[in-house]
Amino acid sequence: MLTALAIQNVVLIEALAIEFAPSLHGPGLAVLTGETGAGKSILLDALGLVLGSRADASLVRAGTDTARVVAEFAVAPDHPVRALLAENDLDCDGAIILRRQLKADGGSRAFVNDQPVSATLLRELGGCLVEIHGQHDERGLLSPRGHRALLDQFGGLAVPLAATNEAWAAWREASAAAEAARERLATDQRDREWLDHAVAELEALEPQPGEEAELALARAAMQKGARLTDDLATIADLFGQGSATLGQGARRLDRISAEHPLLAAALEALDRALVEAGEAESRLAEAVGALDADPARLEQVESRLFELRGVARKHKVEAEALPDLAAALKARAEALVAGEEGLVVLDAAVKAAEAAYGRAAATLSAARAMAAARLDAAVAAELKPLKLDAARFRTRITPLPASEWGADGQERAEFEIATNPGADFAPLIKIASGGELSRFILALKVALASAGSAGTIIFDEIDRGVGGAVASAIGERLARLAGEAQVLVVTHSPQVAARGHTQWRIEKSVDAGITRTRLTALDGEARREEIARMLSGADVTPEARAQAARLLEGV
Repeated sequence: MLTALAIQNVVLIEALAIEFAPSLHGPGLAVLTGETGAGKSILLDALGLVLGSRADASLVRAGTDTARVVAEFAVAPDHPVRALLAENDLDCDGAIILRRQLKADGGSRAFVNDQPVSATLLRELGGCLVEIHGQHDERGLLSPRGHRALLDQFGGLAVPLAATNEAWAAWREASAAAEAARERLATDQRDREWLDHAVAELEALEPQPGEEAELALARAAMQKGARLTDDLATIADLFGQGSATLGQGARRLDRISAEHPLLAAALEALDRALVEAGEAESRLAEAVGALDADPARLEQVESRLFELRGVARKHKVEAEALPDLAAALKARAEALVAGEEGLVVLDAAVKAAEAAYGRAAATLSAARAMAAARLDAAVAAELKPLKLDAARFRTRITPLPASEWGADGQERAEFEIATNPGADFAPLIKIASGGELSRFILALKVALASAGSAGTIIFDEIDRGVGGAVASAIGERLARLAGEAQVLVVTHSPQVAARGHTQWRIEKSVDAGITRTRLTALDGEARREEIARMLSGADVTPEARAQAARLLEGV
C-alpha cells in the first residue's frame, strides 16, 4: 500500500506531505474532499507523475526550476513488483520508494530506491502498485489483456491452470523431441552411403583410446634409437681396438715388470684400465640392446600413426577422438535402421501428450465457464444499487484457433457490458459516461474482491452525477473494497466521505498574490464540519451539521 506521498513545486502545490496508515479492518479507505478547483486534480497529476506518466513541463510550479514527487510503498515479500525489481537489478528489500524530478525545461529523471531508472520501467512498476480509475481511464480493468487472469483468480482456478501449463509444456517437449528425431533421420537418410562407408572404414581401422599418443611416443623413441645405434657401434669398435692394444702392452710389460719397482706399479695401473674398459664395453652392449631401433618395427608404427591421423583429418577431428566418432557414427547407423520404428514411438508420445493437454484445457475451459457465470451474477448484484439497473454485464469467453493455444488454455476472456436495454454488448472502454464507467469499475472491483488488484486503487470522482441512496451504495462498496486493498477516493459526496477511515481536505489560498494548495487532515469536529459543508454548501447550517453527525455515526 501507499504509505507516504511528498509533493514539491507541482503547479499550485508548493510543498505537501501525506502519510497513510491502514485501518483496523484492512488497508483502509482514504477520502480527499474540497471545493471544485481546489487542486484535487493536481494531486492526482502529481501521483501520476511519480507512477510514470508523461512528464509535462507545465506541472512545474511557476517561478521554480524543478518539481519533485516521492511515493513510498509497503508491499508483501511475494508481491510481483519485487520480482520486477530483481529482474532489473534493483534493490527489492524493504520499502519501495519511487521518485520523479521534472525540470521546467521538460527534462525529467526517475529513481527507484535512489537508483536511476527509465520512465518506462517506472511506469511498469507504478502499474503493479497503483490502479487509477478516472474519467475514461484506459488502464487496469479496461484492458482485456488481463481479464482472463482476473477470471482465473476470481474462480480459484490455480489447480486446473497449473495442470494445463504442465500438459502444454509436456506436449511442446514431446513435439520438439519428435521433430528433432525426424530431422536427424532425414539427414542420416540423405547421408546413408557416406555413413555406411565411414562406419566400415572406422571399424576396419579399430582406433583405440590413447593409441595415437602411444604410437607417437614409440616412434620418437625408435627414431632416437636409430640415430644412436650408429654412434654406439663406432664407439664399440674403438673400445675393441683400444682394449687389444692395451692387452698387448700389458703382456709385454708383465715380462719386464720385475726389473724395476715403477714398472710393477705401471702394470697394476694398466690392469685396472683393462678392467674398466671391459666394463664400458659391457655397458655399451647393454645400451645397444635396450634401444628399439628395428627398422621394420619403426615402419609399422609410422604407417599406423599416419593412417590414424589421415582418417582424423578426413573427419575433421583429433586422432584421439576417433574411437568416440566411431561409436557415434555406428549409433547413427543403427538408429537409421531403427529410425522409422523410433519415430513411430515418438509420434505416439506426441499424440498422447496432445490428448493430455486437450483434456486439461477442456477441464480449465469448463471451470472458466462456471467462474464466468458466478462473476456475471456477482457483478449483476452490484449494478442496481449503483443506479446501473438497466445495464448488463457478461464475461465473454471466445475459443482460440489452434495456432493460438498455449499454456494458459484454449480461449480468451473479455469483460463486456450493455448499458441500455436492447443494446449490444461492448467492451468496458466503450461506455460513454465517465461517472457510469467508474461505477461499473467499482461494481466489478467489488465482485472480484482481491483478485489481481494492485495494492492501491484510486477512484477520481466516482460519485459524479449521483447522490442520495446511490452515493451511499458507492460509499458502502468502497469501504468493503478497502478491506482487501487500499482505496483512495476523490469525492464531492458526503455519503462517500463519511465512509472513509481517514479524510483530508484540499483547499486553495492566496497569500501576497501567490496561490497555494494545501492539504489538511480532518478528524473529529473538523471532519464533521467538512461533511456538513459538502451537504449544505458555503453556508453550513445546524441541520447540515446534524446530518453530517448522523452520517458519521452510521459508518
